Formats: sequence, structure tokens, C-alpha cells
Amino acid sequence: MIFYAVIDTNVIVSSMLKHDSIPGKVIDYVLVHKIIPIINEDIIHEYLDVLTRNKFFIDLKDINKMLKVFRKNGISLDKIDTLESFIDKDDAVFYEITMSARRTMDAYLVTGNLKHFPQKSYVVSPREMIAIVESNT
Repeated sequence: MIFYAVIDTNVIVSSMLKHDSIPGKVIDYVLVHKIIPIINEDIIHEYLDVLTRNKFFIDLKDINKMLKVFRKNGISLDKIDTLESFIDKDDAVFYEITMSARRTMDAYLVTGNLKHFPQKSYVVSPREMIAIVESNT
């Protein structure tokens, strides 16, 4: 079974800082096409902006490889406006793309910051996403 997910930046950062982690396993599922990432250019720009911050010391080659996988294997959608408000305005695009995807598919938003998003069954932690994938394979 294939799953569709918008993956919040904090999951990407965590996976790149410590691949042998729960967020790293989510990205492993992206790499083997069990999770298809849902993206748009705003999300890609957010990934690039955050991942290239000096405090993370992530090699640019590794960042580019990750972004290439997301662009090649992902589904790009336009965001839709929602009536939700967000603590961090940069989080809005992740939710808006998730809502756009949910018009035509059963998509999730995977985040390490659940409190930043509306409490919905499709807004899940990396651990919850792994459990969803593993219980359906």
C-alpha cells in the first residue's frame, strides 16, 4: 500500500541530523516509495532555507539529494486557502497543501510539532505515520 504525506520541515531536519531515528524511518519509507511526498515550491524553498542554516552543519550535497528525491518522487499541488490560523505563519503552507491533497486522496501531514497544527486524525507524528504504514503492509 502507498501512502501520501506532506512532511513538515522538522521531520526532514531530524532525519538528516540523525538518520537512525523515527523521522529517519519516515524518510526511508519515502525512499522506497511507501510514502509519496506531497510538495509545492513553497515547501521546497522552506526545506532548503532551513536545511542550509549553519547551525545544522548538513552537507549541501546531502540536501540536494533529498530535494531531488522529493521533486522526482513527489506530487506537486497548489495550496488552498483554509480558515485555520497558525502560531508560525510558515506552517500554513504545509496544512494548506495537505488540505489540497485530501480533496482527491487520503493524505497525511507528518510533523514533530503537533501543537502547531489543528488536531485532526490526518495530522500525525512521525511515530504515528510509521505505525500507519506498518499496520497496512
